[in-house]
Amino acid sequence: MLNKDHFIVPTWETSIEVGALATTRLGGVSKAPYDSLNLGSHVEDELISVYENRHLLNRFLPSKPQWLQQIHGIEVVDLDLPHDEVPVADAAISRKKDVICAVQTADCLPVLFADKEATVVGAAHAGWRGLCDGVLEATIAKMDVDPSQLLVWLGAAIGPAAFEVGEEVRQAFISKDAKAIEAFVPNPANSGKWLANIYLLAKQRLIAAGVHSTQISGGGLCTYSDKERFFSYRRDKVTGRQASMIWLR
Repeated sequence: MLNKDHFIVPTWETSIEVGALATTRLGGVSKAPYDSLNLGSHVEDELISVYENRHLLNRFLPSKPQWLQQIHGIEVVDLDLPHDEVPVADAAISRKKDVICAVQTADCLPVLFADKEATVVGAAHAGWRGLCDGVLEATIAKMDVDPSQLLVWLGAAIGPAAFEVGEEVRQAFISKDAKAIEAFVPNPANSGKWLANIYLLAKQRLIAAGVHSTQISGGGLCTYSDKERFFSYRRDKVTGRQASMIWLR
């Protein structure tokens, strides 16, 4: 049964009045290949299991997470304004207490944001397309605070030893930022392919947007290689989704 040891708790460089939590695949009721804490209702898992998993999760939260219909885009929804029950967006922000911004992932990079004064929080789903197109920058813009005041946490994603991409992906990033070339190395096991470091790519984009490097934490947890703890679409194809969440206290 789900307990506090099944979660990853984001850490920040300074103490701020926000709550944040990231789930693993542990502690739920879903059966293979969605075992066990699958929170995604769109992956053909039995919905009764998904809703039970969400119910188990809700016991550790001040309110229900505000789920999104994610489409690998850059749309950011302000959860404090009227919106669809399940907004079509890949990021969310809030300035109200106990409103939970949440994103689901299974290899893509979850990114959590908070300002030092704890006046606004945000969560972004950064697959390579959204990351390249500017979902992090769009989230920062929507938060409407000085980027130098932001604290950012990078959650579990596919690691640099496993994230194989083609030349078109590499060129897409380099065309946006020449420094992105540092995040790609040739894949020795597959000529013509590259291994991409999504953590480095995200850090480069955040720093270019004005976030101080010392205020970016997390990173380094690989969903692909850690089958015991994480869902991975690249590894398993048919699989569940974990969630990363943040809210003002």
